[in-house]
Amino acid sequence: MKISIVLPAFNEEKLIAATLRSVRAAAAGFAEVNWESEVIVCDNNSSDRTAELARQAGATVVFEPRNQIGRARNRGAEAATGDWLIFVDADSHPSRELFLDVAAAIRTGRYIGGGSTVRLDEADRLILRALVTAWNAVSRFQKWMAGSFIFCERAVFHEVGRFSEELFVSEEIDFSKRLRRAGKNRGKKLIILDEHPLVTSARKAHLYSPREHLTFMLRTALSGGAAMRDKSACTPWYDGRR
Repeated sequence: MKISIVLPAFNEEKLIAATLRSVRAAAAGFAEVNWESEVIVCDNNSSDRTAELARQAGATVVFEPRNQIGRARNRGAEAATGDWLIFVDADSHPSRELFLDVAAAIRTGRYIGGGSTVRLDEADRLILRALVTAWNAVSRFQKWMAGSFIFCERAVFHEVGRFSEELFVSEEIDFSKRLRRAGKNRGKKLIILDEHPLVTSARKAHLYSPREHLTFMLRTALSGGAAMRDKSACTPWYDGRR
């Protein structure tokens, strides 16, 4: 068995080295069960040293010129040679225990893929902790995978149509729904692992004001979801603030 760990990265020179150290340490869990692993970083048209630092850390680096997270994940998956894919965001830190949980889920043969609950690295405000708790509950109930951590069989990833390249946000929810339907057709389930949550960055809560987040949500609601297909409306993901 071989696992391909794919990280989309846009202007992540501040965090990519630490993230890759975490990924390498976590991947030791796969070595414990005699599985191979590889790490692929998709440089999503960065203007900083993201690609250089990723190469220095030993990752395979590919390039996607159009700045869109779905395209970046898809480009990374194209370069993958593993039997299963794990998508990890460049501001997240998986643990060895979480990767071992993934290996255990794969070994059962009952799951088509899955995700993980999340924990913020700086949940210093009550509202942030409440939002994360609410998201984790919805994620487990709806079987919606957080974009920061997704795993599935590589062949199935391509069969279900990969990540949408029309959506600039919520592409992980769209993918979760399609993957879950594919699982039902195969008699398999989608799992949200919750024993060892993924640690991910709370930076969007610090870099963007409540007003900016509310403006995006209102635009999305008033447009009937069309704003999710408009890059200019999705500034917390694409304006490059780091």
